[in-house]
Amino acid sequence: MSIKLLIVDDHEVVRSGLKSLLADTDIKVVAEANTGDSAVKMVIKQKLDVVLLDIRMPGGDGLSALARIKVEKPDLPVLILSSYDNPTYVARSVALGASGFLLKTISRDKLLEVIRIVAGGENIWTREELRRVTGALATPRLAADVEVPLTQRESEVLHQLAFGLTNKEIAKTLNISYETVKEHVQHILRKIGVTDRTQAAVWAVRKGLV
Repeated sequence: MSIKLLIVDDHEVVRSGLKSLLADTDIKVVAEANTGDSAVKMVIKQKLDVVLLDIRMPGGDGLSALARIKVEKPDLPVLILSSYDNPTYVARSVALGASGFLLKTISRDKLLEVIRIVAGGENIWTREELRRVTGALATPRLAADVEVPLTQRESEVLHQLAFGLTNKEIAKTLNISYETVKEHVQHILRKIGVTDRTQAAVWAVRKGLV
């Protein structure tokens, strides 16, 4: 019996490459999407066994799409496939219920193995990956339902931070200086009661801010 797969990536060449890798196997690509919005629509419309989901896409990141997919189909396995080995991405993927986090350098054999495992209802998180994000997933000093008096600019910085952007990328996106971003990040960490940006990102996810 074949495994029905949805591939979500904004680059056509990546989608085509993945389809070639999976050709003549028990894994059938039954749908493709190039944005998070279209991925959610496909999940609602199609009968799927696994979703392979990129993170950095125009019009909203893949992790936001993951959250929406899990609302629509809580039991549908979603594998994150990214070019970025970013601890914030890994922590958010765990927090949002992904079945695993893969880098685009993965081998064909490993990709096939992983898709089959998650289609069978298991996740592929390794002890090392979970150890990396354990601190981020720990309960912060302030619970998510406590109101934190962030300024509008701090909220904007937190939003970008939760998308895994670096201080330099946040500065460029918000058109403010690197030093200003650094200052805002320190204020955010202190107000939320966490020690690093990955914990802040997970807090923002639990708060429903991203």
